[in-house]
Amino acid sequence: GNAWEIARPEETVEVKFGGEVYTDWVDGKFTCRYNNSHTILAMPYDVPLCGYDSKIVNKLRLWSSKSPDHMNMQEFNSGNYVRAVEEKELAEVISKVLYPEDNHTEGKELRLKQQYFLVSATLQWILKEFENRNGQDWSKLPDKVVIHINDTHPTMAIPEMMRLLMDEKGLGWDEAWDIVTHVFAYTNHTVMSEALEKWPLDMFRKILPRVYMIVEEMNRRLMIRLNEVYPNDSAKHKYMAIISDNQIFMANMCLASCFAVNGVSKLHTDILKQDIFADYYNMNNDHFYAITNGITFRRWIANCNPELTELISSKIGKNWIKDASELSKLKKYAKDPAFKKQFAEIKRNNKVRLAQYIKEHNDIVVNPDSIFDVQCKRLHEYKRQMMNVLHILAEYNRIIEDNVYAENYYPKTYIFGAKAAPGYKRAKLIIKLINSVGDMINNDPRVKDKIKVVFLENYSVSIAEKLIIAADISEQISTAGKEASGTGNMKFMLNGALTIGTLDGANVEMLEQVGEDNIYI
Repeated sequence: GNAWEIARPEETVEVKFGGEVYTDWVDGKFTCRYNNSHTILAMPYDVPLCGYDSKIVNKLRLWSSKSPDHMNMQEFNSGNYVRAVEEKELAEVISKVLYPEDNHTEGKELRLKQQYFLVSATLQWILKEFENRNGQDWSKLPDKVVIHINDTHPTMAIPEMMRLLMDEKGLGWDEAWDIVTHVFAYTNHTVMSEALEKWPLDMFRKILPRVYMIVEEMNRRLMIRLNEVYPNDSAKHKYMAIISDNQIFMANMCLASCFAVNGVSKLHTDILKQDIFADYYNMNNDHFYAITNGITFRRWIANCNPELTELISSKIGKNWIKDASELSKLKKYAKDPAFKKQFAEIKRNNKVRLAQYIKEHNDIVVNPDSIFDVQCKRLHEYKRQMMNVLHILAEYNRIIEDNVYAENYYPKTYIFGAKAAPGYKRAKLIIKLINSVGDMINNDPRVKDKIKVVFLENYSVSIAEKLIIAADISEQISTAGKEASGTGNMKFMLNGALTIGTLDGANVEMLEQVGEDNIYI
């Protein structure tokens, strides 16, 4: 296992799926009884996280799914060995692979179970921690706890907290709702319609019957409110509803419940306010904020680029490692020949190290003195890796066909790093195309000193730490209007790569910071 994961079996909690729910009023209190539900255990593992120059150690809590029964002995003794352990395997698959392929019913059901499993276990822990420290004065919960819905995947936390407060802590709907609407905040990460999550109603109701009842009541009350704000506008009501067309719309659940909603760049937030969430914005305009995505620069320069860190600290001191605004003191060295020479040497050293990695892992020899033109990010049509490949093919053809162009061509190494969603066939075909183009170009003696193409497999943070510090050019060419923010753009620029990009997402604010002379739009 992982030495940094500390198992906490004593804090295991139960998560229930399926079955039937029977409700009743007992002594004036609403009660729920579950029948034939399937219980899965959530066991926590804590990973300690140490801050830079800090005495505080935080913990990242991860959850592992376990079956309450190790084996069905009746089946085992009957010789049905596979069926005897089937229950255990089905329980544990929930935490085996996050974001499984979901273009089939089984995959969708597994994703739904994963989302509920993770939020239910976490909320049970949060409420227990609160109770240990503050007793049962639940009205204080919003003063002590804020829960961030980071894109729509954890949205189930909203009705789940309603369930826990009402069914297990004995609160009424109004009291629980007042708490929930002051605890949850929602960050939207994309304007792409496929990322605005929705679930088939029948599937949701079958897997999470009690949570569905709560969602239904949330929707009923929302419709009353919408009728007051937008009277007799049935098209708007349908578009803004949590439940509509036999589907449950998770973004609408967030918009109806959260005290704060933000986009991830100024431009993206403007699009949310003026377009996709405009009707919610008109209803609750004090809930919307623009918070531009950021990066942890201690990781993306101080940790992964020690030579550059040392150079910067030798000129302006070490305070910048805690306060990034101190980096503005470097401006006076922009034209300093000695500083520029040292910076260029550090960049080349990083390129040499990346070239060694590429030789070891891809068996491609690249020239550290060529321009490293890098596009690393999730593989998606709107991010336009495809356009980049077509550009490389055009360059290749011109080198072969035009002697003058070939003679004046400065050598380039094009490097891609990307993963595609499991069911995104076209994205995978683009990865195949990049590799095929690379095979053709890298093995063509006519261009061997001019151009190379590398696709780094299994792109990860560890690879990014080698790649970003070695880049000369940062490709940020997403279709304008589609890139909500981007943070790779910031990591590249922090390490001195030149940005080529569309005027979109955080590129807009980067342009404002660095001026038109230092970014190529």
